[in-house]
Amino acid sequence: MKATAKAHPIQGLVKYHGMRDEELRLPYHDSISVCTAPSHTRTTAAFDPSLEEDVYEIDGEAVEGRGAERIRAVVDHVRELAGVDHRVRFVSENSFRTNIGFGSSSSGFAAAAMALVEAAGLDMTRPEISTVARRGSSSAARAVTGAFSHLRTGLNDEDCRSERIETGLEDDLRVVAGMVPSYKETEAAHEEAAESHMFESRMAHIHGQIAEMRDALRAGDFERTFELAEHDSLSLAATTMTGPAGWVYWQPQTIEIFNAVRELRTEEDVPVYFSVDTGASVYVNTTADHVDRVEEVVADCGVETRRWEVGGPARVLDEDAALF
Repeated sequence: MKATAKAHPIQGLVKYHGMRDEELRLPYHDSISVCTAPSHTRTTAAFDPSLEEDVYEIDGEAVEGRGAERIRAVVDHVRELAGVDHRVRFVSENSFRTNIGFGSSSSGFAAAAMALVEAAGLDMTRPEISTVARRGSSSAARAVTGAFSHLRTGLNDEDCRSERIETGLEDDLRVVAGMVPSYKETEAAHEEAAESHMFESRMAHIHGQIAEMRDALRAGDFERTFELAEHDSLSLAATTMTGPAGWVYWQPQTIEIFNAVRELRTEEDVPVYFSVDTGASVYVNTTADHVDRVEEVVADCGVETRRWEVGGPARVLDEDAALF
């Protein structure tokens, strides 16, 4: 009863903010994202009757406190679905730096759900597995189905699950990641989302934005898709910054990258748009023809860069890929 899985993190395009149910992690509204590769999380999970308690390890360190609680929520749900009560050994590794705004919780819980479901011997589709991953992180649901995916809101697992959106943008999209190291705390921002006076304004337009994003993706319209993503990033920031804690994630280099992207777009006619989640690091979205120039400009802002493409769905790996 052991399995290993791999999943790619997501870039939010129309981002969810806040949860109507924190235990089941049911978001207030729909969300759409794209997975970024080759960045990934690899996780091995085993149900072991010889263990007296669960063992969780991420990047070589034991997981305790709130992190362990979130993993346990996924583990317990799989135990319930499979009708087993064995303890679990869980080991996970990330190929990219975490907690700087690049979706490590999405790939982490997607890989966890995929590995746990396989180890438990459950026969589930990816949309069904997305409801398992969602219990750890709502964004992880979209990392399960991969590429461009849409998580629908709802009050149960039948409604609140992820589905993949087919689009012609998968092959041409390139993402230059501008890594601005600044620790961020996403969960706390979600908890106070509805207390911002901007939250109702966001809720009023988000459904139309979801419809526009789906339409742009199905049409393969790069400019419209990533212009919408850029505006959504600003809308999200307005909401987080006006909550009780006044979360301001951006750093000076974040703004510098924003300005550099806009200059490339207006002065050199490069198809390029910025996007940020709840963090200081920046996704810079462009096409394969322009990625060299875009990465050069982002690097000139004094940040470390990574070049990513569209990542596929979470998947089970061969036995020789196991972490233990």
